Amino acid sequence: MKKFLMAAGAGTLAGAIVTTQIAAPLMAQETQRNSNVYEQLDLFGDIFERIRAQYVEEVNEGDLIEAAINGMLTSLDPHSSYLPPEDAEDMQVQTRGEFGGLGIEVTQEEGFVKVVSPIDGTPAYNAGVEAGDYITHVDGESVLGLNLDEAVDMMRGPVGSEIVITVVREGEAEPFDLSIIRDTIKVTAVRARTEQKAVVLRVSAFSDQTYQNLEDGLAEEIEKAGGIDKINGIVIDLRNNPGGLLNQAIKVSDAFLEKGEIVSTRGREPQDGERFNATPGDLAQGKPIVVLINGGSASASEIVAGALQDHNRAVVVGTKSFGKGSVQTVMPLRGDGAMRLTTSRYYTPSGRSIQALGVSPDILVAQPRRAPESEDESEDGVPPLLRSEADLRGSLDNDSLTEDEIQHIEETRERAEQSAKLREEDYQLAYAVDILKGLTTLNGAK
Repeated sequence: MKKFLMAAGAGTLAGAIVTTQIAAPLMAQETQRNSNVYEQLDLFGDIFERIRAQYVEEVNEGDLIEAAINGMLTSLDPHSSYLPPEDAEDMQVQTRGEFGGLGIEVTQEEGFVKVVSPIDGTPAYNAGVEAGDYITHVDGESVLGLNLDEAVDMMRGPVGSEIVITVVREGEAEPFDLSIIRDTIKVTAVRARTEQKAVVLRVSAFSDQTYQNLEDGLAEEIEKAGGIDKINGIVIDLRNNPGGLLNQAIKVSDAFLEKGEIVSTRGREPQDGERFNATPGDLAQGKPIVVLINGGSASASEIVAGALQDHNRAVVVGTKSFGKGSVQTVMPLRGDGAMRLTTSRYYTPSGRSIQALGVSPDILVAQPRRAPESEDESEDGVPPLLRSEADLRGSLDNDSLTEDEIQHIEETRERAEQSAKLREEDYQLAYAVDILKGLTTLNGAK
């Protein structure tokens, strides 16, 4: 018994020694780290006081502190930033779908402002700004060296005022200027229309209005068509959609999924992760779906495209998306300001992160630049090489067709002409409509 107690005591002592040997260095490291942090905060205080006392001009202390806070946040990634009270209020207004400005979503790359996408129908869109453009100057002043918020501030101004931005665009030999008149931006989150039996849902942004706009627009188009059986399918157009509210992206995805994961988020700590799952109910009632994306499709747009793609619910067509796979949380701060901080990454149902990679389309279809009109057409507008027998003078009539058959042929020809016209106006959309038409044909629908 005595031997056992001695052994137990020795074991306890050894355990105490081991614990001390491991814990002591950890405590020392933590103490040293805290000491370094306090030293650096003291350094910040010293610099702040030197600036207040010795800078060549009198400075506003509040502006200095705001700049320091913003610098700390923007050093983390392009999407984290400090929002002064007026900017925090503007952001809340933007998520409601109405705000003042040019109508472009921007990020920063290599010191310049890069356009993620122009918003449909806005001054920037109408002036010809394109996704992927770099803005190098605003009213002749370079934006190089400015942080993103400072560059955006340069582009703000009263509604009705003019701004000139200098743009560098891939494929253009020289930078060029665009003159834009600032306006109040009213974003219609979803516009619905029907193209050749395909309901096209043009989703411009993910604001508070998005899901409701989509549900109402889809129902209206189905009713116009005479019922769900009268349409070939749905095109969800997410091109040049810069994203927006995560909950709206989840609702839009859920609208076309019956079950399964939509998206998951993973933060710094495992317990911070979340999973969002679909609920029963499909607004499309099983009809085929094509999702259109391009380099201007970002964030919430990529959540929708990735979810529908991973569940094989939609064919994704277009070009690779922007690749913003991070989630920002807006945290209110004292003084009515706010902090926008990247708190997690999001993952598609298959577990892939699209951060910096984007969503790759199932079918790669680039949007060709509009070609100049051909001068080789004849006076009646028909190119000589595309003439048929019916165009020849004195050709025989076809007397074997009934009136109904002739009418059917004419309707088919009219639809073909509409398809050709759509290809000229929007090649990617025409491709999506043709896919739905083909799927419907294969399924035996009339």
